Amino acid sequence: MATPASALSSHERTRVEDYLNDKLQVSADLDSLDSLLSSLRAQHELQRKQLAEAQEALSSATKASNDHTDATRKRAEAFGEQQADIDRRLKALTGSDSSDEAAKRFEASIEKLRRLEISRSYMTLLKEAEGLSKEALDNIKDQPRIAIQSYTRLRKVARSLTEAQPAAEGAAPHLVDYVGKLASALREHMKTDFTRRLQETMEKMKWPSKDLHFPDDLQAQWKENVALLLDLQKPELQGHASGVEPPVLLPLEVMVHPLELRFKYHFSGDKPTNRLDKPEYFLAHVMDLINNFGGFFASSLQPIFDQEAQNVGTDLEWNFYNASHAYITALLPVLKHKITTFLPQISTHPQLLSHFMHELMNFDSEVRESWNYLPDPYSNEDWRGMTWDVLTKQGWFDRWLQVEKDFALARYKEIIDTPDSGHIDYDGVDLSSTKPTKAAIRVNDLLETITERYQPLSSFSQKLRFLIDIQITIFDQFHERLHSALEAYLAMTSTIGRTVQGADASSIEGVAGLERLSRVFGSAEYLEKKMEDWSNEVFFVELWTELQERVRENKDGGKNVAGTMSVADVASRTSQAVNPSNSPGTASEGALFDETASAYRRLRLRSESIITSTLTSNVRSALKPFSRVSTWATISATTPVAPLPPTSDLSPAMRTLSAEISFLSNALGISPLRRIIRQVLLAIQTYLWGNILTRNTFSAAGASQFISDVEHLCNVVDTALGAAGQTGGSMRVMRKLSEGLILLGLDTTTTTETEADAEAEDKTAEEGESRPGLWEVEKRLFKDNESARVVLAELGIETLTEAEARSVLERRAEIGN
Repeated sequence: MATPASALSSHERTRVEDYLNDKLQVSADLDSLDSLLSSLRAQHELQRKQLAEAQEALSSATKASNDHTDATRKRAEAFGEQQADIDRRLKALTGSDSSDEAAKRFEASIEKLRRLEISRSYMTLLKEAEGLSKEALDNIKDQPRIAIQSYTRLRKVARSLTEAQPAAEGAAPHLVDYVGKLASALREHMKTDFTRRLQETMEKMKWPSKDLHFPDDLQAQWKENVALLLDLQKPELQGHASGVEPPVLLPLEVMVHPLELRFKYHFSGDKPTNRLDKPEYFLAHVMDLINNFGGFFASSLQPIFDQEAQNVGTDLEWNFYNASHAYITALLPVLKHKITTFLPQISTHPQLLSHFMHELMNFDSEVRESWNYLPDPYSNEDWRGMTWDVLTKQGWFDRWLQVEKDFALARYKEIIDTPDSGHIDYDGVDLSSTKPTKAAIRVNDLLETITERYQPLSSFSQKLRFLIDIQITIFDQFHERLHSALEAYLAMTSTIGRTVQGADASSIEGVAGLERLSRVFGSAEYLEKKMEDWSNEVFFVELWTELQERVRENKDGGKNVAGTMSVADVASRTSQAVNPSNSPGTASEGALFDETASAYRRLRLRSESIITSTLTSNVRSALKPFSRVSTWATISATTPVAPLPPTSDLSPAMRTLSAEISFLSNALGISPLRRIIRQVLLAIQTYLWGNILTRNTFSAAGASQFISDVEHLCNVVDTALGAAGQTGGSMRVMRKLSEGLILLGLDTTTTTETEADAEAEDKTAEEGESRPGLWEVEKRLFKDNESARVVLAELGIETLTEAEARSVLERRAEIGN
């Protein structure tokens, strides 16, 4: 039903008025009035239904709320009644008037009950433990297997009590201690009994004599006794997981005992076999024990091990992997005890300590190679050896390293102090190689010997310490010696050095000076190449690889990479490539000797440069008389007769080149020799070009003489080079001078090739073609650049420019006139 307009509020009337004004704006809108009214009725009906549904939902929610309130009130009343009942009962039970006091008394009673229950449990455990112990003791003789089962259960009880201690906050320590001692005492009693049985069987077997008596009945008895001891030890083996030092198995401990007594008899006290200077005696004795009896255990004990491995779980299986290895494990404590008493006696005797460590590493290597000894078959690492035990666990590495370092440095000093240490060793390397000094070869031999001494070590840190503290240290000291020798030579050859020091000229000039330099160069190159060879050896490659791996693992941890040495310390002594902060991504390209080899490389390059400059300076000084010859234009115009003798003023240069290059060809390898001679020939070319060719005027005879002198000079060089030289090689190096001599030697009367031009290797003459004469070349050379290039090409001249060619041709007296 519609609401009357008078019942509407002013706001509602305004909204209705706005709605009608919006819908009825023109007279035509009245036609749609019916449809508008119909729409309004539909909307009104929909809203009425929504209102009814909302009212129904409100009614349901109100009813649910009232029901919940009533239920909550009823539960509260019930809880109150229960609390009151509990308080009445508690007061009645405790005889107290207040509930708080009654609660405290009740808690005290509960605590007494709890303690009583704990005490009852303790008594039950004690009764069970003592019952198991008594049961085991009663069955040891007649039924040892049952005794072992009782012991195993007792040990589990003791172990469970120990493991429960932390959770129980250390409760009942006396109970834990008592049960533990009870299990230990039972174990010792059973071990003694089973050991006695095995020893009696061993006496019947005549163990460990060579005439072993081992019939089938004794073999069965021996297997039974061995199995009893193994079963007794199995609970203990549960605590030894793979990856830790393996325990000595009880039957092997018993069988090794007579061998131990025999060992102590020979190698203790004042026995002649117990010598401090002969550790190889007791090491060889232990090796003999392994070799003599290892086969017995492999054949007799291994079947028992195989059976045990099938019966036990995977966590114990590794203890029964190899019987001969288990025998070695049982024998090594005998050796370890001897070493523990032996080392303090020799620690103050460097030679004895060094000798002992060498023999001990040989022992480790023999055990690995002969028996492939591996205490833990599931380990990824090889056996570390007794050497590792001595150096790392017992802490003898630093002392031994110092001893070896002192020996190495003393030997190095002996090498350096030997009178012939600075002599060049012409026989120590190939003829085509650079010759080092005898000291360099001996130092390399010393360093290779040091490598052999520490290569068997299993510790990466120890191997790296040997490398850095001894080998690289000796490399550095020898480098410093070579560097000082080079600096001393430079000081003596300087003007101030000659004046102040009064140096003997004969010791630093000519071949003597080159010999001093060659010693430095040859030694630096020899050791640099040796370091490159070492970097490619398997041992050093593996060391470098492991170093990289350790650096990657410790990249973010900040830990030392080897002992007390940080990444920066190692990088400064080996290679900066190992430090990822300096050269990220290049570690794989480095090597252990990068830093040391770089120092030797710099020394080699510097000494080679000084050899080149020294030889160049000597040749220039020897060429000065030749440069002062002034008769090139006045030499007789008669046709010279080939071959022409060299100018007398050229003799000093020829002698210098012959003597010094002959020496270098013996002292240096082919490659450095060719590099040096090439630079010297280029310097000679520059000198002859600037001081003779372009400063003098040449007649035809003078040009022929000059060309002949240059050829004599080149022949001396080629001859002195020997196997390193090539026919005409010097002229090919001095290409510019050679082409200048072609122009200088042009004939004024014929256009055919001359013998002198053929010796200068003119390409056109080699092909048998005619060559233009002096006047034709002069005409075409000075005509224009295009014509000059054509005629120069015909003469086979490729390096001279047009200006240089004209300058040379103007040196001919005929052209100048």
